[in-house]
Amino acid sequence: MASPYPNNETERNRWIIDQRPPRAVLVQDEPYGFFVEQECSAGGELIPVATIFLTNRECPFRCLMCDLWRYTISEQVSRGAIPKQIDFALKKLPQARIVKLYNSGSFFDPRAVPPDDYPEIAARILGFERVVVECHPQFVGARCLEFKNLLSGRLEIAMGLETANPNALEKLNKRMTLEQFAAASDYLYRNEIDLRVFILVQPPFTKTEESLYWAQRSIDTAFDCGAVAVTLIPTRTGNGAMESLAAVGDFVAPNLDVLEKAIAYGISLRRGRVFADLWDLRVNSDCPVCFDARIARLREINLQQESVGAIVCDQCEERI
Repeated sequence: MASPYPNNETERNRWIIDQRPPRAVLVQDEPYGFFVEQECSAGGELIPVATIFLTNRECPFRCLMCDLWRYTISEQVSRGAIPKQIDFALKKLPQARIVKLYNSGSFFDPRAVPPDDYPEIAARILGFERVVVECHPQFVGARCLEFKNLLSGRLEIAMGLETANPNALEKLNKRMTLEQFAAASDYLYRNEIDLRVFILVQPPFTKTEESLYWAQRSIDTAFDCGAVAVTLIPTRTGNGAMESLAAVGDFVAPNLDVLEKAIAYGISLRRGRVFADLWDLRVNSDCPVCFDARIARLREINLQQESVGAIVCDQCEERI
């Protein structure tokens, strides 16, 4: 069956939007989610991390695989709304040492987080050892330094590399090349800002038999660009466009085996931390009997950053 996915950017944007289900109903003075969880630090210490999902305008990029737009609002947030959201979350959360401010887009997009709010935001997160925000490479620049200089802790910026496969990356409609990602990474390094990288496991337009290879090459690329941490995200449906691609074979959900082998490879490099994103996990598994145990094992690997004892399954007769 022929792919319905257009070849040019304008038609791709329109097609991606046309596939969408309705978005959630949110209010701009409250974050749409927040929690504290443990994360392994670069020194091997388990540290409490507060993650706040800020209610924000939709990202200007229409990435093919993205489902974060479901938790955005259609208008630009008012000045002062982001500090109010941070206040709302921090009053309800237990103490933490690191804070992640994720806004379903780019923190340094001035239409997402007003730069005039930077001082108020910084004032609310004084005392955190590290502040992690998201940003597309196109928005990496002087505003990053402006915000960094207001903080008491270390700034870390999370960027989506997605894949080192240039052909698949172009089709993701991210409007970014590997060279642009590397240039943005270099800017962060030169200005003493840490880099965290998001990588998709088996993105669309990737052959199943090549998915592990490209996950491994993407990990290599992330560390070559100076990443201190890498998060492996199994590509999932849920945004309409991915379902349309799955129907014609342009996307197949990754196997759990690929995720396990990818994180094992990344940790074996000893170049930085590697995490498996287990939120809303949708992967294929050959055996439902050992599935839960294997996910629990991945959680332990995330926390320990070490290989965890194998699982022996009587049903599938595998040693994992």
